[in-house]
Amino acid sequence: MNNTTAVLLMAYGTPRSTEEILPYYTDIRRGRVPTDEQLADLTARYDAIGGISPLAARTEAQRDALQQALNERSPGEFHVQLGLKHAHPMIEETVNDIAQQGIKKIIAIVLAPHFSSYSIGQYVGRAKAAAEPHNIEVIGIESWATEPAFVNFLASDMAAKKAQLPARTRVLFTAHSLPQRIIDGGDPYPHELHATATAVANSIGLREGDDWAIAWQSAGRTPEPWIGPDILDVIDDIAANKQADAVLVSACGFVADHLEVLYDLDIEAQHRADSHGLAFARTACVNDNPLVMAALADRVIAASAT
Repeated sequence: MNNTTAVLLMAYGTPRSTEEILPYYTDIRRGRVPTDEQLADLTARYDAIGGISPLAARTEAQRDALQQALNERSPGEFHVQLGLKHAHPMIEETVNDIAQQGIKKIIAIVLAPHFSSYSIGQYVGRAKAAAEPHNIEVIGIESWATEPAFVNFLASDMAAKKAQLPARTRVLFTAHSLPQRIIDGGDPYPHELHATATAVANSIGLREGDDWAIAWQSAGRTPEPWIGPDILDVIDDIAANKQADAVLVSACGFVADHLEVLYDLDIEAQHRADSHGLAFARTACVNDNPLVMAALADRVIAASAT
């Protein structure tokens, strides 16, 4: 038996090459192969941000930074491995690898700060289901929405960016939209996002309603309703009602640069703001920020001690 504790660092996953876009898109669609038009549209989005998403490299850097932080605090006690939802290594593949190493304890943490049964709940659920046949204990870290290091990272960059924009700047906190039926079922996701936004805004003296609001982005292209308002509609309303001269977006629902940030915000939302004559800026993503990764390491250690 290996007394090392495994840290299963879970993330969405992304294609690493243009050849991987089709299998990746098919997996997202639960095995349904996309049409040629759908595939071409997604490929064009990747082309617009340089040919492929940097998410795979960003996620690996986050893994390495978390491992380093754990090594500094508890040398030799933790081994961090990636488990991805829609790309290799899949969550189940990594759990099986951990089992082969003889490890009997996993701390499961997702590279997403806000709990939802639709996201973090699914990740941790898959990890537990894969671990059960191996009699491996899985302890899930379900939320770090108000982690002080995370809040401070967002607030510091927001203050710096806001200082460079017109006085009448509207701050919009965004996260990935989810189907409305999930929220109607009592999912806490919107409350988790609001907790982050409130903590960040309060730390730099912004008032909800007057200075900032929440918007949603990147809704799935399905017939069912997704939660809103969508950020593009919010930008339209800000311009139509002359509420501000600039928009500053904090994509606090995402912790790495990837398609939904680099295209949906930096290209689409920027273009929408430009069309109305609004200045536009976005706060940085966490990526492998050492202070945030160190805070997550502390949470891993605390969870392991329970």
